[in-house]
Amino acid sequence: MTVQFKLFDKYDVSNIQIRDNALKPYIVLTPKLLVKSYGRQLEKLSQAKLNLIERFANRLGVAGHVGKKHKIITSWSSGHYNTNMKTMIKALDIVEKKSGKSPVQMLVEAIENCSPRDEITVIESAGARYPQSVDTSPMRRIHLAVRWMIQGAYGKSFGKKTKMADALANEILAAAKGTMESYAMGKRNEAEKQADSAR
Repeated sequence: MTVQFKLFDKYDVSNIQIRDNALKPYIVLTPKLLVKSYGRQLEKLSQAKLNLIERFANRLGVAGHVGKKHKIITSWSSGHYNTNMKTMIKALDIVEKKSGKSPVQMLVEAIENCSPRDEITVIESAGARYPQSVDTSPMRRIHLAVRWMIQGAYGKSFGKKTKMADALANEILAAAKGTMESYAMGKRNEAEKQADSAR
């Protein structure tokens, strides 16, 4: 008799559907009881082998740049794997309660909706700098989607009554539905509009 493993022994990931074929190799949802790599992914493109839930938990510690300023690193989050993973699991539980669907499936749909297909880079030619539209690699698409969703949740919870887990759950739900209430959806549309104008 084969035992069907679940992610954290809670979430069944055997039937998760990834519609975007470009993102399929980079969205890793290996069922494990403890999702932790201990930072030992040392080979090339090692981020592609990290579990998606761990990537979210790692991002909670350092939310990344917003514009040219670095987002505040909160003392409760930076370097605290257990705290971050508990926040992530709490957010997934809230998503499951509110949507009645698999929270991991909702997370995958949110990533697919929020990841930009193209963005701009700056090219310098003969002393002049001008923007040029470029296709975004699948790995970077996931990076940006995760970063924007975490930043959106930070913006709605930092210094407010809303808890981080609630804010993150609301961001995932809004992004999965593709509504403009999601900060990440707004950022994706902005990036793609800039790329369209720089073709």
